[in-house]
Amino acid sequence: MIDIDNVTKVFGAGDAAFTALSEVSVTIAENEFFTLLGPSGCGKTTLLRLIAGFEPPTAGAIRLGGRDITRLPPNQRPVNTVFQSYALFPHMSVAQNIAFGLEMLGKPKAEVKSTVDDMLRLVRMEAMRDRRTSEISGGQQQRVALARALAPHPEVLLLDEPLSALDLKLRKEMQIELKRLQSETGITFVFVTHDQEEALTMSDRVAVMSAGEILQVGPPRDIYERPAERFVANFIGESNFLNADLAGDSVTLAAGGTFPVRRPDGVRDGKVSVLVRPEHITLGGAGDTLRSTIENVVYSGEATVAHMVLPTGEPIKARLSNAPQGDGALPGAGSQVTIGLAPGAITVLRD
Repeated sequence: MIDIDNVTKVFGAGDAAFTALSEVSVTIAENEFFTLLGPSGCGKTTLLRLIAGFEPPTAGAIRLGGRDITRLPPNQRPVNTVFQSYALFPHMSVAQNIAFGLEMLGKPKAEVKSTVDDMLRLVRMEAMRDRRTSEISGGQQQRVALARALAPHPEVLLLDEPLSALDLKLRKEMQIELKRLQSETGITFVFVTHDQEEALTMSDRVAVMSAGEILQVGPPRDIYERPAERFVANFIGESNFLNADLAGDSVTLAAGGTFPVRRPDGVRDGKVSVLVRPEHITLGGAGDTLRSTIENVVYSGEATVAHMVLPTGEPIKARLSNAPQGDGALPGAGSQVTIGLAPGAITVLRD
């Protein structure tokens, strides 16, 4: 559906020039929920604005459905955008907001009414059709903004951090709703966020960005379980980074123990950095090969996190699920414990 070909975007000129995107290339499939994920200032919103036509690229090309849209103005692109602020008309009703874009396109009144009814059902807002948008909640406003953007049946819907203003519980509910809407409409969604949970929950594929570049593209499970490099591993989820020596298809940790690993392409034998997720670590039990000292224990409801230090001085933490009605007691600070690693827990990272 979308082909981003070697796109660069530079703002300013001379000494004041800033490269927001540097030779970015990525392909987004039809009917895909595709997420651009990264920290503030990484270029994800700039890339979204280039797809929308709000900014022209300095170099490179953008194609939609095989058609070059690089220089097309926004109103000539089959693309709609949902902004972080929603940009609703507060003096209009929910139905009037959804109808507005269709009316501007000159659609017949019967078609506008039918489409508005369909959109209200899609976002489950039929009972609110006559309420002003200034009189409904933030989550309801977000649904109206989605319905308005979906009403003209765009080929692509761009979403610029639309959940950031919602509280945690509502944000989680809307993550599921967004995925449902994308699945039911069959429209390609391109979603921008800095929230890793949003990206992992909703996406078919995720592109992790940093400093104007795409570092890795893949399904959420691959991004989380097989990050290509340290930045991706550190940005997605909680991480333990340990020093090790790679030899063939196994690593020997600096803290002790040799473990089988999947060797990444292009990584040579020698000193490497490896990733171990906290939830892949157990405390105690037979066969444990690493020893550590507990520094702190933090209870967080669904889990307890043990912060420890290895004999090498490397910090390491384990995330342990809390059993129902269990005492969940762990040894206190200063206690010596042994550590076990789940099979396949170690990921070798590229520099």
